Amino acid sequence: FQSTFPGRKMEYLEMCTRKNMLSVATGAGALYLLYKTVRAGMNSPPFSQEPVSIARLAVEQGSFAGKDSGELRRLLASLSQKQDDYAKSMMLHSITRCVYLLESEAAACTYEDIRQVAAALDDKDKGIKIQALNALKAFAGIRKFRIKIQEFVPKILELISTIWDTELHIAGLRLLNGLPLPDHTHPLLRRTIPTLIEILQAGSTLAQVQVLKLLSDLAQKEDLLYDIMNCQVHPDFLNLFHSSLPGNLLYEMLVFVEKLSEGRLTPQYQSVHWEYNELSLHAGLFGEDSRLADRLLSLIIHPEEEVQIQACKVILSLQLCKEEETKASSHRIDCSYFDEEN
Repeated sequence: FQSTFPGRKMEYLEMCTRKNMLSVATGAGALYLLYKTVRAGMNSPPFSQEPVSIARLAVEQGSFAGKDSGELRRLLASLSQKQDDYAKSMMLHSITRCVYLLESEAAACTYEDIRQVAAALDDKDKGIKIQALNALKAFAGIRKFRIKIQEFVPKILELISTIWDTELHIAGLRLLNGLPLPDHTHPLLRRTIPTLIEILQAGSTLAQVQVLKLLSDLAQKEDLLYDIMNCQVHPDFLNLFHSSLPGNLLYEMLVFVEKLSEGRLTPQYQSVHWEYNELSLHAGLFGEDSRLADRLLSLIIHPEEEVQIQACKVILSLQLCKEEETKASSHRIDCSYFDEEN
């Protein structure tokens, strides 16, 4: 340094000293702000209408070391009291945060607590319905509550089908994707499929991703596959494969098509001659006039590797399906499929 900048050694040392002092001061300031935040959270009223402080919960979780802080129990007790819409919404929001942060306390809750939260799904306020769905999603992360929450699948499907709201769709679909869907819910799911396809075509990206995850799961159910395939879609449906769309959406879209293609390969499905609507999903994806192949070719050079790989999987699956259809065409059984619930 002295050979390059003679006479400036002292100035350089002073600059380094100021820089180090500034770093120390900044670090101390950050610690002081964190201390103020934690203190403010710990001193807040137990039934505040504002969301529960994450800082306070984190401190309590460490301080109690396995002991019950009582925070979640107080919130659930407060939920049973008469509240205005804003207070009730905030209470449910705080319950959601507590379930995620205080897992041991959440696991100690009862089925009655789940019913109490689910009762908010019938509230007239849409925001309260959304917060209730989010709270149930948090509880669904605890294994012992999943079967209980299944009881509310009909109500969740009703909300998704009758209320066109992006936030509600996202909350409801995230909850359904976190639950095992038993066979007895299939008739209700069958009636909801047209709504799910409409959300796929007209919803936000987040809603589309969630609905694709659900549809991919339903496509693996033998008794629901035809209902999905024969569901009517818009003429521009294949625009959902445009390379300019977000990578996560394209990936889930390709997974969905792969599941549909795999379903068509099953012996049970190939043994029947299915009749499809001219504007059906099947016609748009697998019909003679479909341009799906062109869209897939453009995706194998997509910048995101997982989209490339998934596009290749779909192409291989479609090729295999063509070969199997050729083999099965000679002994396919003609049969009409009309379910009384369609």
